[in-house]
Amino acid sequence: MTDPHTILWQARQGPVPTDWHVFTKRRGKLKGFFRGTSDDPDPLLVITPDGTVEYTDERHPPAVVDFYALTDITLQVRGQSFSDSTMVNLAVWIDLQYRDGTKAKWRSASFPGDLRAVQGFIEAYGAHKALLGG
Repeated sequence: MTDPHTILWQARQGPVPTDWHVFTKRRGKLKGFFRGTSDDPDPLLVITPDGTVEYTDERHPPAVVDFYALTDITLQVRGQSFSDSTMVNLAVWIDLQYRDGTKAKWRSASFPGDLRAVQGFIEAYGAHKALLGG
């Protein structure tokens, strides 16, 4: 996988390859002020054919998922509703199985409710596996 900082830099500068999915949003000044991140660049999630890189703020290193290190992924969904409501709140994430036997959960820190990010992850991983012949 390409260096995560290079991927983030290219996504911020644009244009990016057509097979990248880029998600960004403005960091709220008030929220940024209370978290001490108001001077940080805006959050950024980049999904490439080789993995994902997510920048949340300067206090945390970019979160990276390298598709080459994975053996499998599983979509997980949990719904919660109240008996007096027809509304259901969904929690969606992806379970990751690594080649070394470890497991992890992936959900975007900056875009947790954006199902397009989950879909982009699944599509990119599927294409990655297909290109590798597995």
